[in-house]
Amino acid sequence: MNCCILMGSPRKNGNTQALTAPFAGELERLGIGCSTLWLYDLELKPCLGCRACQRDWAQFGCVQRDDMQKVFDSVLACQLLVLATPVYSWYCTPPMKAVLDRLVYGMNKYYGEEKGPSLWEGKKVALITTCGYPPEKGADLLNEGLRRYCKHSRLSYLGMLAERHMGYGSVFMDREKERHAVEFARRAAAALY
Repeated sequence: MNCCILMGSPRKNGNTQALTAPFAGELERLGIGCSTLWLYDLELKPCLGCRACQRDWAQFGCVQRDDMQKVFDSVLACQLLVLATPVYSWYCTPPMKAVLDRLVYGMNKYYGEEKGPSLWEGKKVALITTCGYPPEKGADLLNEGLRRYCKHSRLSYLGMLAERHMGYGSVFMDREKERHAVEFARRAAAALY
């Protein structure tokens, strides 16, 4: 079993990474390998909506030459996909949004002359996010958007771990948040078996 973490934070030592670390550590302890792709380190262009990816139902098929093929391959190979992103304006960061847009076309062959398969059908997906508002007001739209995204793509959405940051003058990570991350990892691991 393996987990692919798509890290949508621009900060390598930020809150989202701090919350994701104990989650990944617990998965590793449970025998699930984790790899992380830092999206801000990759060249990721936005989707063109050209539908060229719909011509071949066996591959990603995007005409753009950037790092998205690497993301596609990593996502396709994993059993658990974790989307880790801070909330920016009630949704994910720009590179995460670009990845989600390109995956929904490249993985779902629904948009061509004939309706094709979902290449990632049944894959487990979890969200880890941080926000400045209480999660029910800061991360609710992202959570709902991903729930719908997963339903559309025939993915199994395992839910969201969302934690609030109380401001730049405060310490983000604490034992309670770490406990929440470990518990979320255990639930995600249980869903794989």
